Amino acid sequence: MAATQRITTGVTLAAVCAAALAGCALDGTGAEKGAQDEGAHGAKKAVGAPAPAPKNAVRLIGDGSTAYTGAQPRLPRAERLKPGQRPPQFVVFSWDGAGEDSQRLFSHFRKVAKDNRATMTYFLSGVYMLPETKRDLYRPPQHSPGRSDIGFNDEQGIKDTVEQLRGAWLEGNEIGTHFNGHFCGSGGGVGEWSVEEWKDEIAQAKAFVKSWKTNTGARDASPLPFDYDKELVGARTPCLEGQKNFMSAARELGFRYDTSGVNDQVWPKKKEGLWDLSLQLVPVPGRAFETLTMDYNFMVNQSGTTSKGDPAKHAYWGDQMRDGLLAGFSRAYNGNRAPLIIGNHFESWNGGTYMRAVEETIERVCNQREVRCVSFRQLADWLDAQDPKTLDKLRTLKVGQAPEQDWASFLSDRPAPAPKGVPGAPAGRP
Repeated sequence: MAATQRITTGVTLAAVCAAALAGCALDGTGAEKGAQDEGAHGAKKAVGAPAPAPKNAVRLIGDGSTAYTGAQPRLPRAERLKPGQRPPQFVVFSWDGAGEDSQRLFSHFRKVAKDNRATMTYFLSGVYMLPETKRDLYRPPQHSPGRSDIGFNDEQGIKDTVEQLRGAWLEGNEIGTHFNGHFCGSGGGVGEWSVEEWKDEIAQAKAFVKSWKTNTGARDASPLPFDYDKELVGARTPCLEGQKNFMSAARELGFRYDTSGVNDQVWPKKKEGLWDLSLQLVPVPGRAFETLTMDYNFMVNQSGTTSKGDPAKHAYWGDQMRDGLLAGFSRAYNGNRAPLIIGNHFESWNGGTYMRAVEETIERVCNQREVRCVSFRQLADWLDAQDPKTLDKLRTLKVGQAPEQDWASFLSDRPAPAPKGVPGAPAGRP
């Protein structure tokens, strides 16, 4: 890719500045004021010299598919818990293979999130930024060029997806990756890939995002308002396979978390240098087992298929997923306050009943007291800000287990008072 460059086209710059809330300054010709000024901020200039470029100036990256527009808007500052303070209840809603198609589910759930004070993580599939006509540019590990188990996109689909990605990021949401071809199982599936093959897959996922303008010919379109090399800090592997080698590659590439595993509803810890923010097991109402917090897993346990479920059961199955997620939420909220991790797909399986279940879950949990519906990046920021001793203490709580006395005693930096009736306890009234 070419080196980072300043935008010089007035129309494009104006559009991006408005979208990115960057406060860019334009002169009468549409050129960025101070575009040729490399002087230090605040330094005096000779009469007639251009003003210095603002610190938040938009700068194109490579072919202009992405751009640096400054810090991401609407990100809360992560703060350390005070001694004795009860932790907030974090809930992460995330989407595998995020892209906008004729169902318009990406744009729909952006609105749902805004209406309910939530931000989310969108795991973009890189091939959704690559048109079918350029499919041979993708060279998947252990497969022939141009192969993908989830297909590619067309130019309109890429344009629509870019629009949603742009808006989502500016609203404080995270753009992660679900990689590219979504190969599962044996015969070249991601579970068989080496560390080096994972690195190559990640590099290609980044490249398709950073070159969508070149690959579609849409050179006059506005860029994505972020540097994807810096934005991309986490992922979920296809079918939750290949986690071990992926994590080795991700750690070397500077990722901060992985969400490709299976876990109970307990406080997360780091695994091989990455935060392990795995999907979790929650109850399946009316059944004697638990399943993962993902639409696909509820569907498999209900109909076993994406297209042939009994229509008469669609409403029941959606209610069952919603109530299972709410049961998992309640036992965390009233128990150990472990973050609840939920994964989904923009799909209309079994008549769209799982999309309804997720939407109703968002509406019921994200507006509750002390609840924060956040992205994985925001959760990782908060975890990094905490005293390691506090996190160690939180990890002693089992699924649904609240502190024996109260949070103030449990997380206080002072010893908890001895219970009444035992040696050392304060004397009660006669």
